[in-house]
Amino acid sequence: MVSFGQTAYGFITLMHRYFIAISLSLALFFSAGAHAQVNKELPLIELKIGGAKLKAELANDQNTRMIGLMNRFSLKPDHGMMFVFPSAQMIGMWMKNTYVPLSVAFIDEKGVILNIENMKPQVLDTHSTVAPALYALEMKLGWFAERGLKAGMKIEGIEKAGKSKD
Repeated sequence: MVSFGQTAYGFITLMHRYFIAISLSLALFFSAGAHAQVNKELPLIELKIGGAKLKAELANDQNTRMIGLMNRFSLKPDHGMMFVFPSAQMIGMWMKNTYVPLSVAFIDEKGVILNIENMKPQVLDTHSTVAPALYALEMKLGWFAERGLKAGMKIEGIEKAGKSKD
């Protein structure tokens, strides 16, 4: 015969096991977000705008452009990402899953900056080109302004970016 105390103990033990199983499931679910896709080991090129030098990782195919700088929490000084598109086009960029505030320069096929937009982290606001662009260069928020870089300036070394792989 089972007493009430034994039944209560069995119920508590069962609930404890259930709680542990739920906790482990939630931990695995949320840790999957922590291991979200990040572009790693992309080719790095050196560029110059006016007197400012920078290093840019190349995002030159659909997958690397789609991931961009998402799921990163910092950038090295004077480092950013150069997006290379298959053809000059109107481009819109947003900051979903991007934690670092960024400025983006949209650049034409000749390497001339068309416009620069400032982007807040983790929002879906679209920031667009004012004319068809072949490239977009993302740097830390304010990087271009701090160096007096503006639309109409030419980027030296843009040919190092090559062509899009798609």
